[in-house]
Amino acid sequence: MKGAHWIAAVAFMFASTNLVIELGILILIFLGWQYLVAEIIGGLLLIAISSLLMRTVYPQRWLQEAREQVEADDSGEDDSFDPWQRITSREGWYRVGHQFVMEWKMVWQEILIGFTIAGFMKAFVPAAFWEALFLQSYKGSLPDFLITLENVMVAPFVAAATFIGSMGNIPLATVLAGSGVGFAGLMAFIYSDLMVPPLVKVNAKYYGWKVALYIAGIMFVSIVATALILDTGFSLAGLTPEGAAQQASGSHFGIDYTFFLNLAFVVLGGVLLWLHRRHVALLDDHGNHDHGGDQGIDIQKYVAWTALSILATGIASYAFTA
Repeated sequence: MKGAHWIAAVAFMFASTNLVIELGILILIFLGWQYLVAEIIGGLLLIAISSLLMRTVYPQRWLQEAREQVEADDSGEDDSFDPWQRITSREGWYRVGHQFVMEWKMVWQEILIGFTIAGFMKAFVPAAFWEALFLQSYKGSLPDFLITLENVMVAPFVAAATFIGSMGNIPLATVLAGSGVGFAGLMAFIYSDLMVPPLVKVNAKYYGWKVALYIAGIMFVSIVATALILDTGFSLAGLTPEGAAQQASGSHFGIDYTFFLNLAFVVLGGVLLWLHRRHVALLDDHGNHDHGGDQGIDIQKYVAWTALSILATGIASYAFTA
């Protein structure tokens, strides 16, 4: 709506999911520093490759129609503001708390579902299934390049089948790493968060199905190319990690620096939640009530609450039987 080129918009989509700080923290904790380095380098490669692809295959009419559709939905509100005025005002800090809550509302469901599915996969899906799907049992009988190529082409569809994107993919990637899936396949799996059906559906809502599938296609080709380049580069540098599941296996509760950091951020979260409530109260005082939102059935919400119920039942069962 601000007039950015489509190539810039797609680059922003890649960066907003693959180059964010919180994703990097999860990758470092669960997978290791090599994967974090690969995530950063690969994120930049994804942007470069997707930009080149879009310049080569650019459906002018489709994208112009999508732009017109987005502009038709523009509310026309002026978003100009004085940054210093907001920083020094209570209302500005109320907005910070409100944004914090809105960000959590956006990601808590996929994180919860991702960890729950990862638990089920770890407990009930044998490693032999993943080894067969990613041809790990054929090492030595098939050329390594063919196995790697199959891994990076299958991984995006595995990610799409989970319906989980962004940070929710990391615990699943840890399970796959523990099952012997190769480095290239894991990176392709992590990068595929923008190809999951819910996000493709969101793109279709704003731009139409033709453009949504076009963007997904650009992403798929970019992901495959990026994963192959990363695998080759890390192999030549001798940095290819052998596995990652052990990164999180030894973590136990303890009174250490992590415990006190958790307490500090719980307090900070409480402050931000209070600021959010003040922001909502201020809107109510001015008669700005938001009654919008999707009117359809939010399947992901019901799946998230089902996952929460399953986890609560498991914790209670463990507590009574321990």
